[in-house]
Amino acid sequence: MDAIELLLTRQSCPRLVAPAPDEAQLTQILNAAVRVPDHAGLTPWEFIVAEGDGLTRLADHFVKAMEQDGGDEAAVAKAANMPMRAPMVVTVVAKVSDHPKVPALEQHIAAGCACMAMQQAAFALGLGGIWRTGPLAFNRYLYRELGLGEQDQIVGFLYLGTPAVKAPLKPQKSAGSAVRYL
Repeated sequence: MDAIELLLTRQSCPRLVAPAPDEAQLTQILNAAVRVPDHAGLTPWEFIVAEGDGLTRLADHFVKAMEQDGGDEAAVAKAANMPMRAPMVVTVVAKVSDHPKVPALEQHIAAGCACMAMQQAAFALGLGGIWRTGPLAFNRYLYRELGLGEQDQIVGFLYLGTPAVKAPLKPQKSAGSAVRYL
């Protein structure tokens, strides 16, 4: 797939089924992630991959986090099902470190760029993906369950798999009013 075609046609795919990316595809996806801009070479990210039994463990962590947050029955049930919406979920974490020239915001953005690069790589490989956040991305109990530090920030849960249906191509958007010249 041509790079410009990828950038102009990439779209999220919320309905994903097996198979997940295979080992070779996952390697390509992760290698794309670590090629994003990275000021000072800090590699301010971590990718926690869940598939198979890992999805069940992630669901257990989601449930405990939601219960700790005082979620009602419906919220807890929804949390239990979240990781099962795709055959693979990659939790993308910004691993922020103190640096005199690279502020935390830039490190968060770099991790976000890694998440986008992974989704684009999956799309280029004929797979589907959707980048989700939601309240669990900010749940400190979940952070402890995943072994994350105080300065860490989940920037997204990237759901990956095979598109369940061929989604119609969304209409092209134009930068239009988002652009201003000085």
